[in-house]
Amino acid sequence: MTERRRALPAVGTVIERPGIQALATRWTRTLVTEAVRGIIAAARTGGPLPSDDANWAMAIDARLAEQTRPSLRPAINATGVVLHTNLGRAPLARAALDAIGAIAHGASTLEYDPEAGVRGSRHTHAARLLCDLTGADDAIVVNNCAAGLVLALQALAAGRETVVSRGELVEIGGSFRVPEIMEASGTTLVEVGTTNRTHADDYRRAIGPRTAAIVKVHRSNFAIEGFVAEASVRDLRPIAQDAGIPLIHDFGSGLMLDLSPWGLTGEVTVPETVRDGADLIIMSGDKLLGGPQAGIVLGTRDTIGALRRHPLARALRVDKLTIAALEATLGLYRDPARARREIPALAMLTESPAAIRARAEGIVATVASGAVAPCESTVGGGAFPTARIPSFAVTLVDDIVAVERRLRHGAIPVVGRLADGRLWLDLRSVPPEDDAVLVAMLREALGPGGR
Repeated sequence: MTERRRALPAVGTVIERPGIQALATRWTRTLVTEAVRGIIAAARTGGPLPSDDANWAMAIDARLAEQTRPSLRPAINATGVVLHTNLGRAPLARAALDAIGAIAHGASTLEYDPEAGVRGSRHTHAARLLCDLTGADDAIVVNNCAAGLVLALQALAAGRETVVSRGELVEIGGSFRVPEIMEASGTTLVEVGTTNRTHADDYRRAIGPRTAAIVKVHRSNFAIEGFVAEASVRDLRPIAQDAGIPLIHDFGSGLMLDLSPWGLTGEVTVPETVRDGADLIIMSGDKLLGGPQAGIVLGTRDTIGALRRHPLARALRVDKLTIAALEATLGLYRDPARARREIPALAMLTESPAAIRARAEGIVATVASGAVAPCESTVGGGAFPTARIPSFAVTLVDDIVAVERRLRHGAIPVVGRLADGRLWLDLRSVPPEDDAVLVAMLREALGPGGR
């Protein structure tokens, strides 16, 4: 046995030390014992061994803090991708956070009608606001956009055929593919057209006695240019009406306001697509809408009614916290100017480059390190795929691989990007109220004197 192994204390001996026993009031004796056992095991293979009670206490605290830290925790998105799927997509507005707190506090009218004194339905809470804001006849909210598509096809087309363009059978995040999602709903896909060109007549010719629906998928996460053609919702509406089948529009990102004054062009808004006349329109709540994760389905009373009555609606329903956040977010859209100011995703997308540059200069001055450089941000979340938005970043050039790793490993992870020999921290995707946290994490990662 080596001298180092002989010097290792017994777990029970360490636990009984007065300075260590005091830790049990904060961590419990079981957790402290496990931490001591782990530290001693690590020391057997060359790890550090605390020299006294104070060092033991620090080592135990550090080990337990790491082990008990939640895997889901706040982070700083400095990638320049505003709606970053891996980093939680849209941050919630203060009004939505307050609504979640109020509803989470105690009982709520989730499925109770206080005026009539009878059981109510959770599906009614956001429906009126959605109809008022979009012009739709009715609405239902499920847990995400893919769920909305599955529910629609299950309710309207299971066991029958659905016509869809080959150019719209896209793959979304995480290797999930629209055709696989559609087939999981129990419908048989009838593909028409080609990758780059699909015409209204292609749909018309494909309709037969087993056709239950036409689906149009908005290609939100990429663009095809050149020799291309596609049939619009307006083109397909009379074809569906003549056949007596519903037209389903998988709209995607949920853009409610025209952002063309800020250079974001080429995407129609939700009210515009409602006016185009699809029987069902499916969109996300946590992308350009700026709310919580949700699948919002707008449509006619008959089609939405069919979805509400389907058994799968219960499996895909949202909880009270999602409803609270969604209603609060939608409420901001009553005043479009307020929505743009207070919904973080919209505020970040429309913040002026000059304001972002001033923030970056302030951060560089505060940490006494780095430089400010122009860059380009993107929208993310499968929206405006070709848009490049002028922005500014805090950039670092020294020891960037190590600094980037320390930023990711911090108490609040900071995620930037490495490119062109620099670490870029793009501030367009960082809410201004998080600048102070970013400064603190930068100081910790850079260490004394900065880099």
